[in-house]
Amino acid sequence: MKFPTFVVASLVMVLAGCDSAPKSAPAAEPAKKAAKPADLTRFFPMANRGDVKLEEEHLLGKDYLPGGNIAHYKNGKQEYDLFLLKTSGNEAAALLMFDFKGKLKAPKLIPSFGGYWGMDGERKIFVFPKLAFVAGVVGLSEKDADPIARDFAARIH
Repeated sequence: MKFPTFVVASLVMVLAGCDSAPKSAPAAEPAKKAAKPADLTRFFPMANRGDVKLEEEHLLGKDYLPGGNIAHYKNGKQEYDLFLLKTSGNEAAALLMFDFKGKLKAPKLIPSFGGYWGMDGERKIFVFPKLAFVAGVVGLSEKDADPIARDFAARIH
């Protein structure tokens, strides 16, 4: 009689350790869509300005950049773009600048801005942080981009 009681007790303990329903993996949270970037048109100079576009994601087509604003300018034969995006704070802007610098070909530090001028593929680009913003000039030489960037930076607050 001891043998069947032992067998029954063992089976009860084994079955108690088993879960009748298989455990499912926790449901994955849906990916949060980035908030729509703010319309920052007010910071762009009016002179020679064409269209200002709000790109909701990946400003300049860069997967590491969030959305932002880009404006096209034409002054005689000279054409260029200004871009501006707002980050969560000064530190986030600095970190984004570090990412941007790493993607530029032959980046040159511009100490007065804490930014960089270099080549982004075939495009000339000057990018700089200002407070919680990252801004830049696309399509101009370093010499031509400097005064335009200074005027643009003075408008960002």
